[in-house]
Amino acid sequence: MRIIFVKVRNTTMDPLSDVLSLVKIHSYWSGGFTLGGAWSIAFGPVEGIKVYTLVSGQCWLSMAEVAEPVRVQTGDCLLLPQGRPFHLASDLALVPVDVMTLFPNLGDGGINIGQGGDDFLGIGSHLTLTGDHAHLLLGVLPPIVHIRQESDKAVLRWCVERMRQELVEPQPGGFLVAQQLATLVLIQVLRLYLVARAKGGVGWLFALADKRMRGAITAMHTDPAHRWTVQSLAEHVGMSRTTFAVRFRETVGQSPMDYLTHWRMQLAGDRLSTSGDPISVIASSLGYDSESAFSTAFKRVMGYSPRQCSRNRPALPAHGVGAYARLNGSAG
Repeated sequence: MRIIFVKVRNTTMDPLSDVLSLVKIHSYWSGGFTLGGAWSIAFGPVEGIKVYTLVSGQCWLSMAEVAEPVRVQTGDCLLLPQGRPFHLASDLALVPVDVMTLFPNLGDGGINIGQGGDDFLGIGSHLTLTGDHAHLLLGVLPPIVHIRQESDKAVLRWCVERMRQELVEPQPGGFLVAQQLATLVLIQVLRLYLVARAKGGVGWLFALADKRMRGAITAMHTDPAHRWTVQSLAEHVGMSRTTFAVRFRETVGQSPMDYLTHWRMQLAGDRLSTSGDPISVIASSLGYDSESAFSTAFKRVMGYSPRQCSRNRPALPAHGVGAYARLNGSAG
């Protein structure tokens, strides 16, 4: 009898997966539209993230917060993470028409056919986020992420084509298929973006492109209760203490210990809001010897006390944004 042993890869989550799990993508919508001739369409503000891919044709993307309009070509992908209004146009001199006036059934999914032909085909997804942790992701992203390199577009091509087929020819289970494809496209775009910005971006996302910084962040995420020190993290990734500390601050935007504290508090906030576990249990699980020490750290980072985090606690964005900004390395 022949016995074959198959090595199963470790399925421990990585930092990007950790953050996406905390962010909690709540709902999805996927659809598309075709156009021809001269046109200009206005899209209003939304909650959540939009991802668009231009399957065929070309157009301009204009957003008030971005100085220069963006030229979009066939195969390009756009990630619009901040829900800001924008408009797409074949000619920016045209007065834009509201998208829901032109396509009143756009929210029903599928491919909506506009007047004037099919010179242009765009498909996209709208992902709504829930919970208090959205800025963990949104805080490191610009108003527009534009994927346009041919090699990068090739990475996305299979997902985009599958989504197009699901929209054109709906099949049983199509909603879940489209949902998974939308998430996959989002993750692929984030991967491509962090690699492209690895040498200039500052924040946890860009640090993941650095193998040693990714190793340190992964260690903290994998075992947040461990009594990590700068020295032990440096040894974990094979660097000297001084070199590691300087490199971590340069790439992440804060010290390793500050990052660890802020990550622990994000985990604590999620558990306090959703699990019903006592504060003492959560504090212990994150490496704190006393509830008092944990509560002090939590309030300093999050801006409110642990006891305000209950299952029905409303979001506190004024405080949360500050905490997210610090975790993303954008605060002094």
